[in-house]
Amino acid sequence: MPAPAGIPFIFASAFGVMKPSQRLPEIWYGAEPPPLWLRALVPIYRALRALHRTPYALGWKQPQRLPVPVIVVGNITVGGTGKTPLVIALVEALRARGRRPGVISRGYGAGQGAAQLLDGTSAATHVGDEPLLIREATGVPVAVGRDRVAAARLLLSQHDCDVIVADDGLQHYPLFRNVEICVIDGERRFGNGLLLPAGPLREPLARLDSIDFRVCNGGEARECEVSMRLLGDTAVSLNDPTARKPLHEFAGHRVHAVAGIGNPARFFASLRAAGIDVIEHPFPDHHAYTAADIDFGGDAPMLMTEKDAVKCRAFDRADAWCVPVRAQLPAEFFDAIAARLQS
Repeated sequence: MPAPAGIPFIFASAFGVMKPSQRLPEIWYGAEPPPLWLRALVPIYRALRALHRTPYALGWKQPQRLPVPVIVVGNITVGGTGKTPLVIALVEALRARGRRPGVISRGYGAGQGAAQLLDGTSAATHVGDEPLLIREATGVPVAVGRDRVAAARLLLSQHDCDVIVADDGLQHYPLFRNVEICVIDGERRFGNGLLLPAGPLREPLARLDSIDFRVCNGGEARECEVSMRLLGDTAVSLNDPTARKPLHEFAGHRVHAVAGIGNPARFFASLRAAGIDVIEHPFPDHHAYTAADIDFGGDAPMLMTEKDAVKCRAFDRADAWCVPVRAQLPAEFFDAIAARLQS
């Protein structure tokens, strides 16, 4: 996770508040007010964030420009909001408009910190699940690294790209960006509106005023927001990607549903909306799966997100299926981005 968003996880973990078994999401997105000791940590996070951002805000340091325009797709909250499906849709829309996009990412959970290009042998344990999913879904060049500028320069040295899309990175100030897109969870929004660790915010809500496009994933889009819907109506076998069947064929049947994403409840709700009897198995975002994690016994089939599937294919489960989603947005949104790049 990009600095300074990763900072609170360092000191919060020391207090034991970031363990999956704890109740932070309930505090962030529920009616329960955060305890005083969590509020007391907010000024520490604010100070660390200022320490990271101030040199750029005051011009002491300059963001590094690339020879091609950069589009950053990110959020101002902790956890997943639907950035990766939007990145995939954006890449495809740019190609349809004659662009040659490449993608860079931090590569959350990746084993290597140095910049590296993904290829056909890349594994999620080394490059991260989301970058691998993006490459498999789009076929465009993808590079990962803690230093997003280094990752972009490596990508450009090997591929003839004329625009870079950064998956996450709104808080990665060393990288100059031409367009910023913030993805908002339309159901959970910004929770209690507080900064970490008392709330889910990486940055104050005022940050939205400086962002070019706000995309609302699910829920009801508000003023100045672009509506996005995630559509998933097909199940794909983990063992044989050519084996597919309509999701509605699982309707009326009990399935084990696996989701290691920022908001697993969204995936479970989508399956129930298709008439499926769901046994929920939520995991932490970017979870590193073992075979035992998805060994539930019995003969019920298993459905999981595409992001989880890139890490679970090696377990050779004949009864396991993933449900890819595609982001649906108005064409005018992509036209506006293309026009911004032209100008």
